[in-house]
Amino acid sequence: MDRKLAQFSSLSQKDKGPAFISLIPEILARSDPSAVLADLHILVDTVVNQDNIGLVVGRQVLSELVKILGEGTIKDINLCKRVVEDTLATVQPRIVSYEEQVNTLRFQLADLLEEEEEWSDAARVLMGISLDSGQRTTGDGDKLRVYVRIVRLLLEDEDSIQAETYYNRAALLVHSASDRETLLQFKLCQARISDYGRKFLEAASRYHELSYVGEIDEEERRHMLLAAVTCAVLAPAGPNRSRVLASLYRDERTADLPTYNILSKMFLDHILRSTEIKEFEKTLKPHQLAKLAISSNDRLASAGGDDGPGNTNEPAASTRTGPSTVLDRAVMEHNLLASSKIYNNITFRGLGALLDLTPGAAETMARKMIEQGRLKGSIDQVDKLIWFDGNREEDDAQGKAGGLGDVEEAEDTGAPFTKRWDTQIRLTAANVESIVEHLTEKGLVQLIPTVA
Repeated sequence: MDRKLAQFSSLSQKDKGPAFISLIPEILARSDPSAVLADLHILVDTVVNQDNIGLVVGRQVLSELVKILGEGTIKDINLCKRVVEDTLATVQPRIVSYEEQVNTLRFQLADLLEEEEEWSDAARVLMGISLDSGQRTTGDGDKLRVYVRIVRLLLEDEDSIQAETYYNRAALLVHSASDRETLLQFKLCQARISDYGRKFLEAASRYHELSYVGEIDEEERRHMLLAAVTCAVLAPAGPNRSRVLASLYRDERTADLPTYNILSKMFLDHILRSTEIKEFEKTLKPHQLAKLAISSNDRLASAGGDDGPGNTNEPAASTRTGPSTVLDRAVMEHNLLASSKIYNNITFRGLGALLDLTPGAAETMARKMIEQGRLKGSIDQVDKLIWFDGNREEDDAQGKAGGLGDVEEAEDTGAPFTKRWDTQIRLTAANVESIVEHLTEKGLVQLIPTVA
């Protein structure tokens, strides 16, 4: 090999390129992988790092090698990966002169690593690609594809911190993208970033939206629908979550999901039991079981919320001072909201027994939900009672979702069931009006004017 390289180096410049290129098939035809790797290293080092060869010849030979590697000529995946890695290491000192070839090699190496499910390694290889250089201009569409792929790979290894950095870069370019596949991948990354960032309501909405896209495989759509239900369950209890739960509950596809039972109970404001929670917990991913830290103020309030002896008929108080996981918090807040549909009022100790919290911790959770507008009620700290607002609409979320704004409260006739029925009729009419307006805006329905 050394003799041939020395001989070809003495040829004229126009003959050097074809002569060196002719060595590539000859080297790849050898049966010994070690010999193939060693000889290709010598060839690349000669044409790239020796000044007497010339930049033009070096680019010709390296481009041909990159082309052959991309065609899958080397069937041994491990050998192919070692060749690409060695070539990149050899060219590294002259990377500015061979930027295009190096970028192509990095894409090839990322493909090989992704096939072996080495997600983080593949992402790091793509991070090394030069997208902003003075020698070549990369279009926004190509940059977006690279950034979205990096985000997707990092999320496979649950590296959401670094993934969010590249997601933010992609978000700056997505407005100029026209590739449908890339846009769908970006939206999926968007949903997963929200999921990892514990923005569960936003994630549930995006997952549910993607589950309707026909271009996505049916099994993947089912997986997204399942993810939407999971995120909706984990979201903070309140009117906004009620909207998402209602949308998912009315989706006929959710009836076939293993999490349908807990979805229906949450939508119908039923109190969840520990056995149901344990079954659901088995379906969660590690980041959805993240531990929660209790602030010092909350810990102090939780410890000092029950000074009196309490009612002797009430159960003994728990010793827990707050939820320990994201799921724990979601379930406690849901059960608190569900209890507001059942009781007019409840003592701190009674609510604590229901939520498996100390009376002070139960009061703290109720206070936060009332402050955030997710629970309607008031707290009487003298009598240690939480009063729930019984004059509210049955579903505050639906009451404002009909497109007509707030529905005025009907006159109190003293008949609560009649009032509830009238309220449901008004809410249904408001929702129908909203649907008609939406269809009209989309041009799907044309209203025929009446003739006098």
